Amino acid sequence: MQRRHFLIGLPLALSACSAEEVWAPDDVVARAVHVEPGPKYLTLYTVKNVGSDNGAHTGLLINASQRVIFDPAGSFRQDVMPERNDVLFGVTPRLEEFYASFHARVTYYVTAQTVAVAPEVAERALNLALQAGPVPQAMCARSTSRILRQLPGFENIRQTWSPNRIEEDFAVLPGVQTREYRENDAADKSVAAAEIEAALRAGQ
Repeated sequence: MQRRHFLIGLPLALSACSAEEVWAPDDVVARAVHVEPGPKYLTLYTVKNVGSDNGAHTGLLINASQRVIFDPAGSFRQDVMPERNDVLFGVTPRLEEFYASFHARVTYYVTAQTVAVAPEVAERALNLALQAGPVPQAMCARSTSRILRQLPGFENIRQTWSPNRIEEDFAVLPGVQTREYRENDAADKSVAAAEIEAALRAGQ
């Protein structure tokens, strides 16, 4: 996989069906937990069409008492980060890179917007994410914006179905830092999935 990361800026048809429940056992989650020392933060991931810039998916990395990704109605399947209803546990920086890489390909790119938050805000985001899933298809932005709107300092986030609108609202938060992930992988996500799985099995 060819990866390019860019630092862009410093401060700066819906399904009504219920989603499948996924609940990793307590011991599996406990072994996977990853704690990152230092400041707490949230990172909003937005997957966008290369041609139109339309948002296709939203995810939220939460660095609180542990590091997780809320990936509502997500399609990133792997065996390293256990899942409980759209919350992925054990998110090391390396596994975060794989998450972004899985979504970035010739037809889609990924933006990652990071903002520092107080520990209690990060912990509230974690608790809300744990209560939010499982999320039905096409409701990723809806569920993510609902969580963000309940956090102190994020009142400007609109309740929306649109990943782009959350990205726009996140962009005006004080101190936000934005990265872009672009890759030249095939449009078929299964190609990236197979490469990531092979890398994980090889311990890369």
